[in-house]
Amino acid sequence: MNFFDPQIEKLTRTQLQALQMEKLSSLLESIYGKNQFYTAKYDDAGVHPGSIKALDDLSRLPLTTKAELVEAQQQDHPFGLNATFNQAAYTRFHQTSGTTGEPLRVVDTPESWEWWGRCWGYVLSGAGLSDQDRIFVPFSFGPFIGFWAAVEGAKQIKAMMIPGGGRNSLQRLQLLKELDVTAMCCTPTYALRLAEVADEAGIDLSKMPLKALINAGEPGANVPATKARIQTLWDVKCYDHAGASEIGAHSFECEMQPNGIHLIESEFIVEVLDPIDLKPVPSGEQGELIITNLGRTGFPAIRYRSGDLVRLNQEQCSCGRTFARFEGGVLGRADDMVVVRGVNIYPSAVENLIRQCHTVGEFRITVSTQCEMKSLQVEIELNKEAEDEAAQAYVTQTMQNELGLRPEVLVVPFGSLPRFEMKAKRFHIKE
Repeated sequence: MNFFDPQIEKLTRTQLQALQMEKLSSLLESIYGKNQFYTAKYDDAGVHPGSIKALDDLSRLPLTTKAELVEAQQQDHPFGLNATFNQAAYTRFHQTSGTTGEPLRVVDTPESWEWWGRCWGYVLSGAGLSDQDRIFVPFSFGPFIGFWAAVEGAKQIKAMMIPGGGRNSLQRLQLLKELDVTAMCCTPTYALRLAEVADEAGIDLSKMPLKALINAGEPGANVPATKARIQTLWDVKCYDHAGASEIGAHSFECEMQPNGIHLIESEFIVEVLDPIDLKPVPSGEQGELIITNLGRTGFPAIRYRSGDLVRLNQEQCSCGRTFARFEGGVLGRADDMVVVRGVNIYPSAVENLIRQCHTVGEFRITVSTQCEMKSLQVEIELNKEAEDEAAQAYVTQTMQNELGLRPEVLVVPFGSLPRFEMKAKRFHIKE
């Protein structure tokens, strides 16, 4: 079993909590009086760093939302009141994708960027990677942080990093083959897209020396049917990872699948709250992930409402790690749920059902309002050898059986739906 830092990853719960408390105290002392956003926030709440003497006291601090950070950004152009230091202290700039609202700009000091790399060291090592591996990242780098941090993670484990920018999908596949790449970091959507291109070009993916795909940036690697399809098409293990620009790379999947994804508890503290009343949920029950990063003094996120839905399991994993796990990974987003004729619909749940039909390639889901009633439309593209009526009936019946809702399923021409390299946008709501 491969570890990034076995001494840390095997700490007892008592030792982990002591380490978290030590780092939390240091963080709060470091930012109070310097970070305008959190200083004002804590003054307004009448809580100060000295008031937090144990992890249980963390709940005395107010929650932080993305909307607050965006507003703080607007108040102090360009990086916002949450930038603890003056501009000269920062060496890295990134921003969120903007898929859930206005993009948030984030900045890192050399120290916090090195922290990002350590977090990704856990991600890559968890997938069994080491200095013997060649890791391919098939993207032209923009301001999205995800795979920039993967490059830093490869440096941490001393693996070779192979960039794939400036190439089309076929050229990237050829480079994978020519350089005997052993691992690739990409979105689940792009893993499927590359497999589609490989099939069109007659490239046998099973003959490549790849042994791991690390998928991030969107749900997919935690969606059972999508994960199974990726692993079948590539004939390798697919590893889930979760994180966010404003939070950090906070969790990873180990080799003992399917045990969920491990939280890097040496670098993050989590709470799981009911997204409605914001009260703690019992262990093992679904709730919203509230997270505090411990290694980013220059741009902290303390008791941050991620919007992600998780189930926390603190039992030791069979891999030997004591880090807590999110069972099933990130299960969805609290703000993604829509109600269609009395049925709660989550995009990841719908994706899991559609992907069970192996003849469906790409798809798009649209929720619209007709005569004051919401309806669900599913457009599907089929593999060239598939029969339209059989696939259409399968998807319709599966969704009706599992969701209690009969959608309108349309078969559209092959290649008519958009393809994505980064985060996919397959779920649309029309008022």
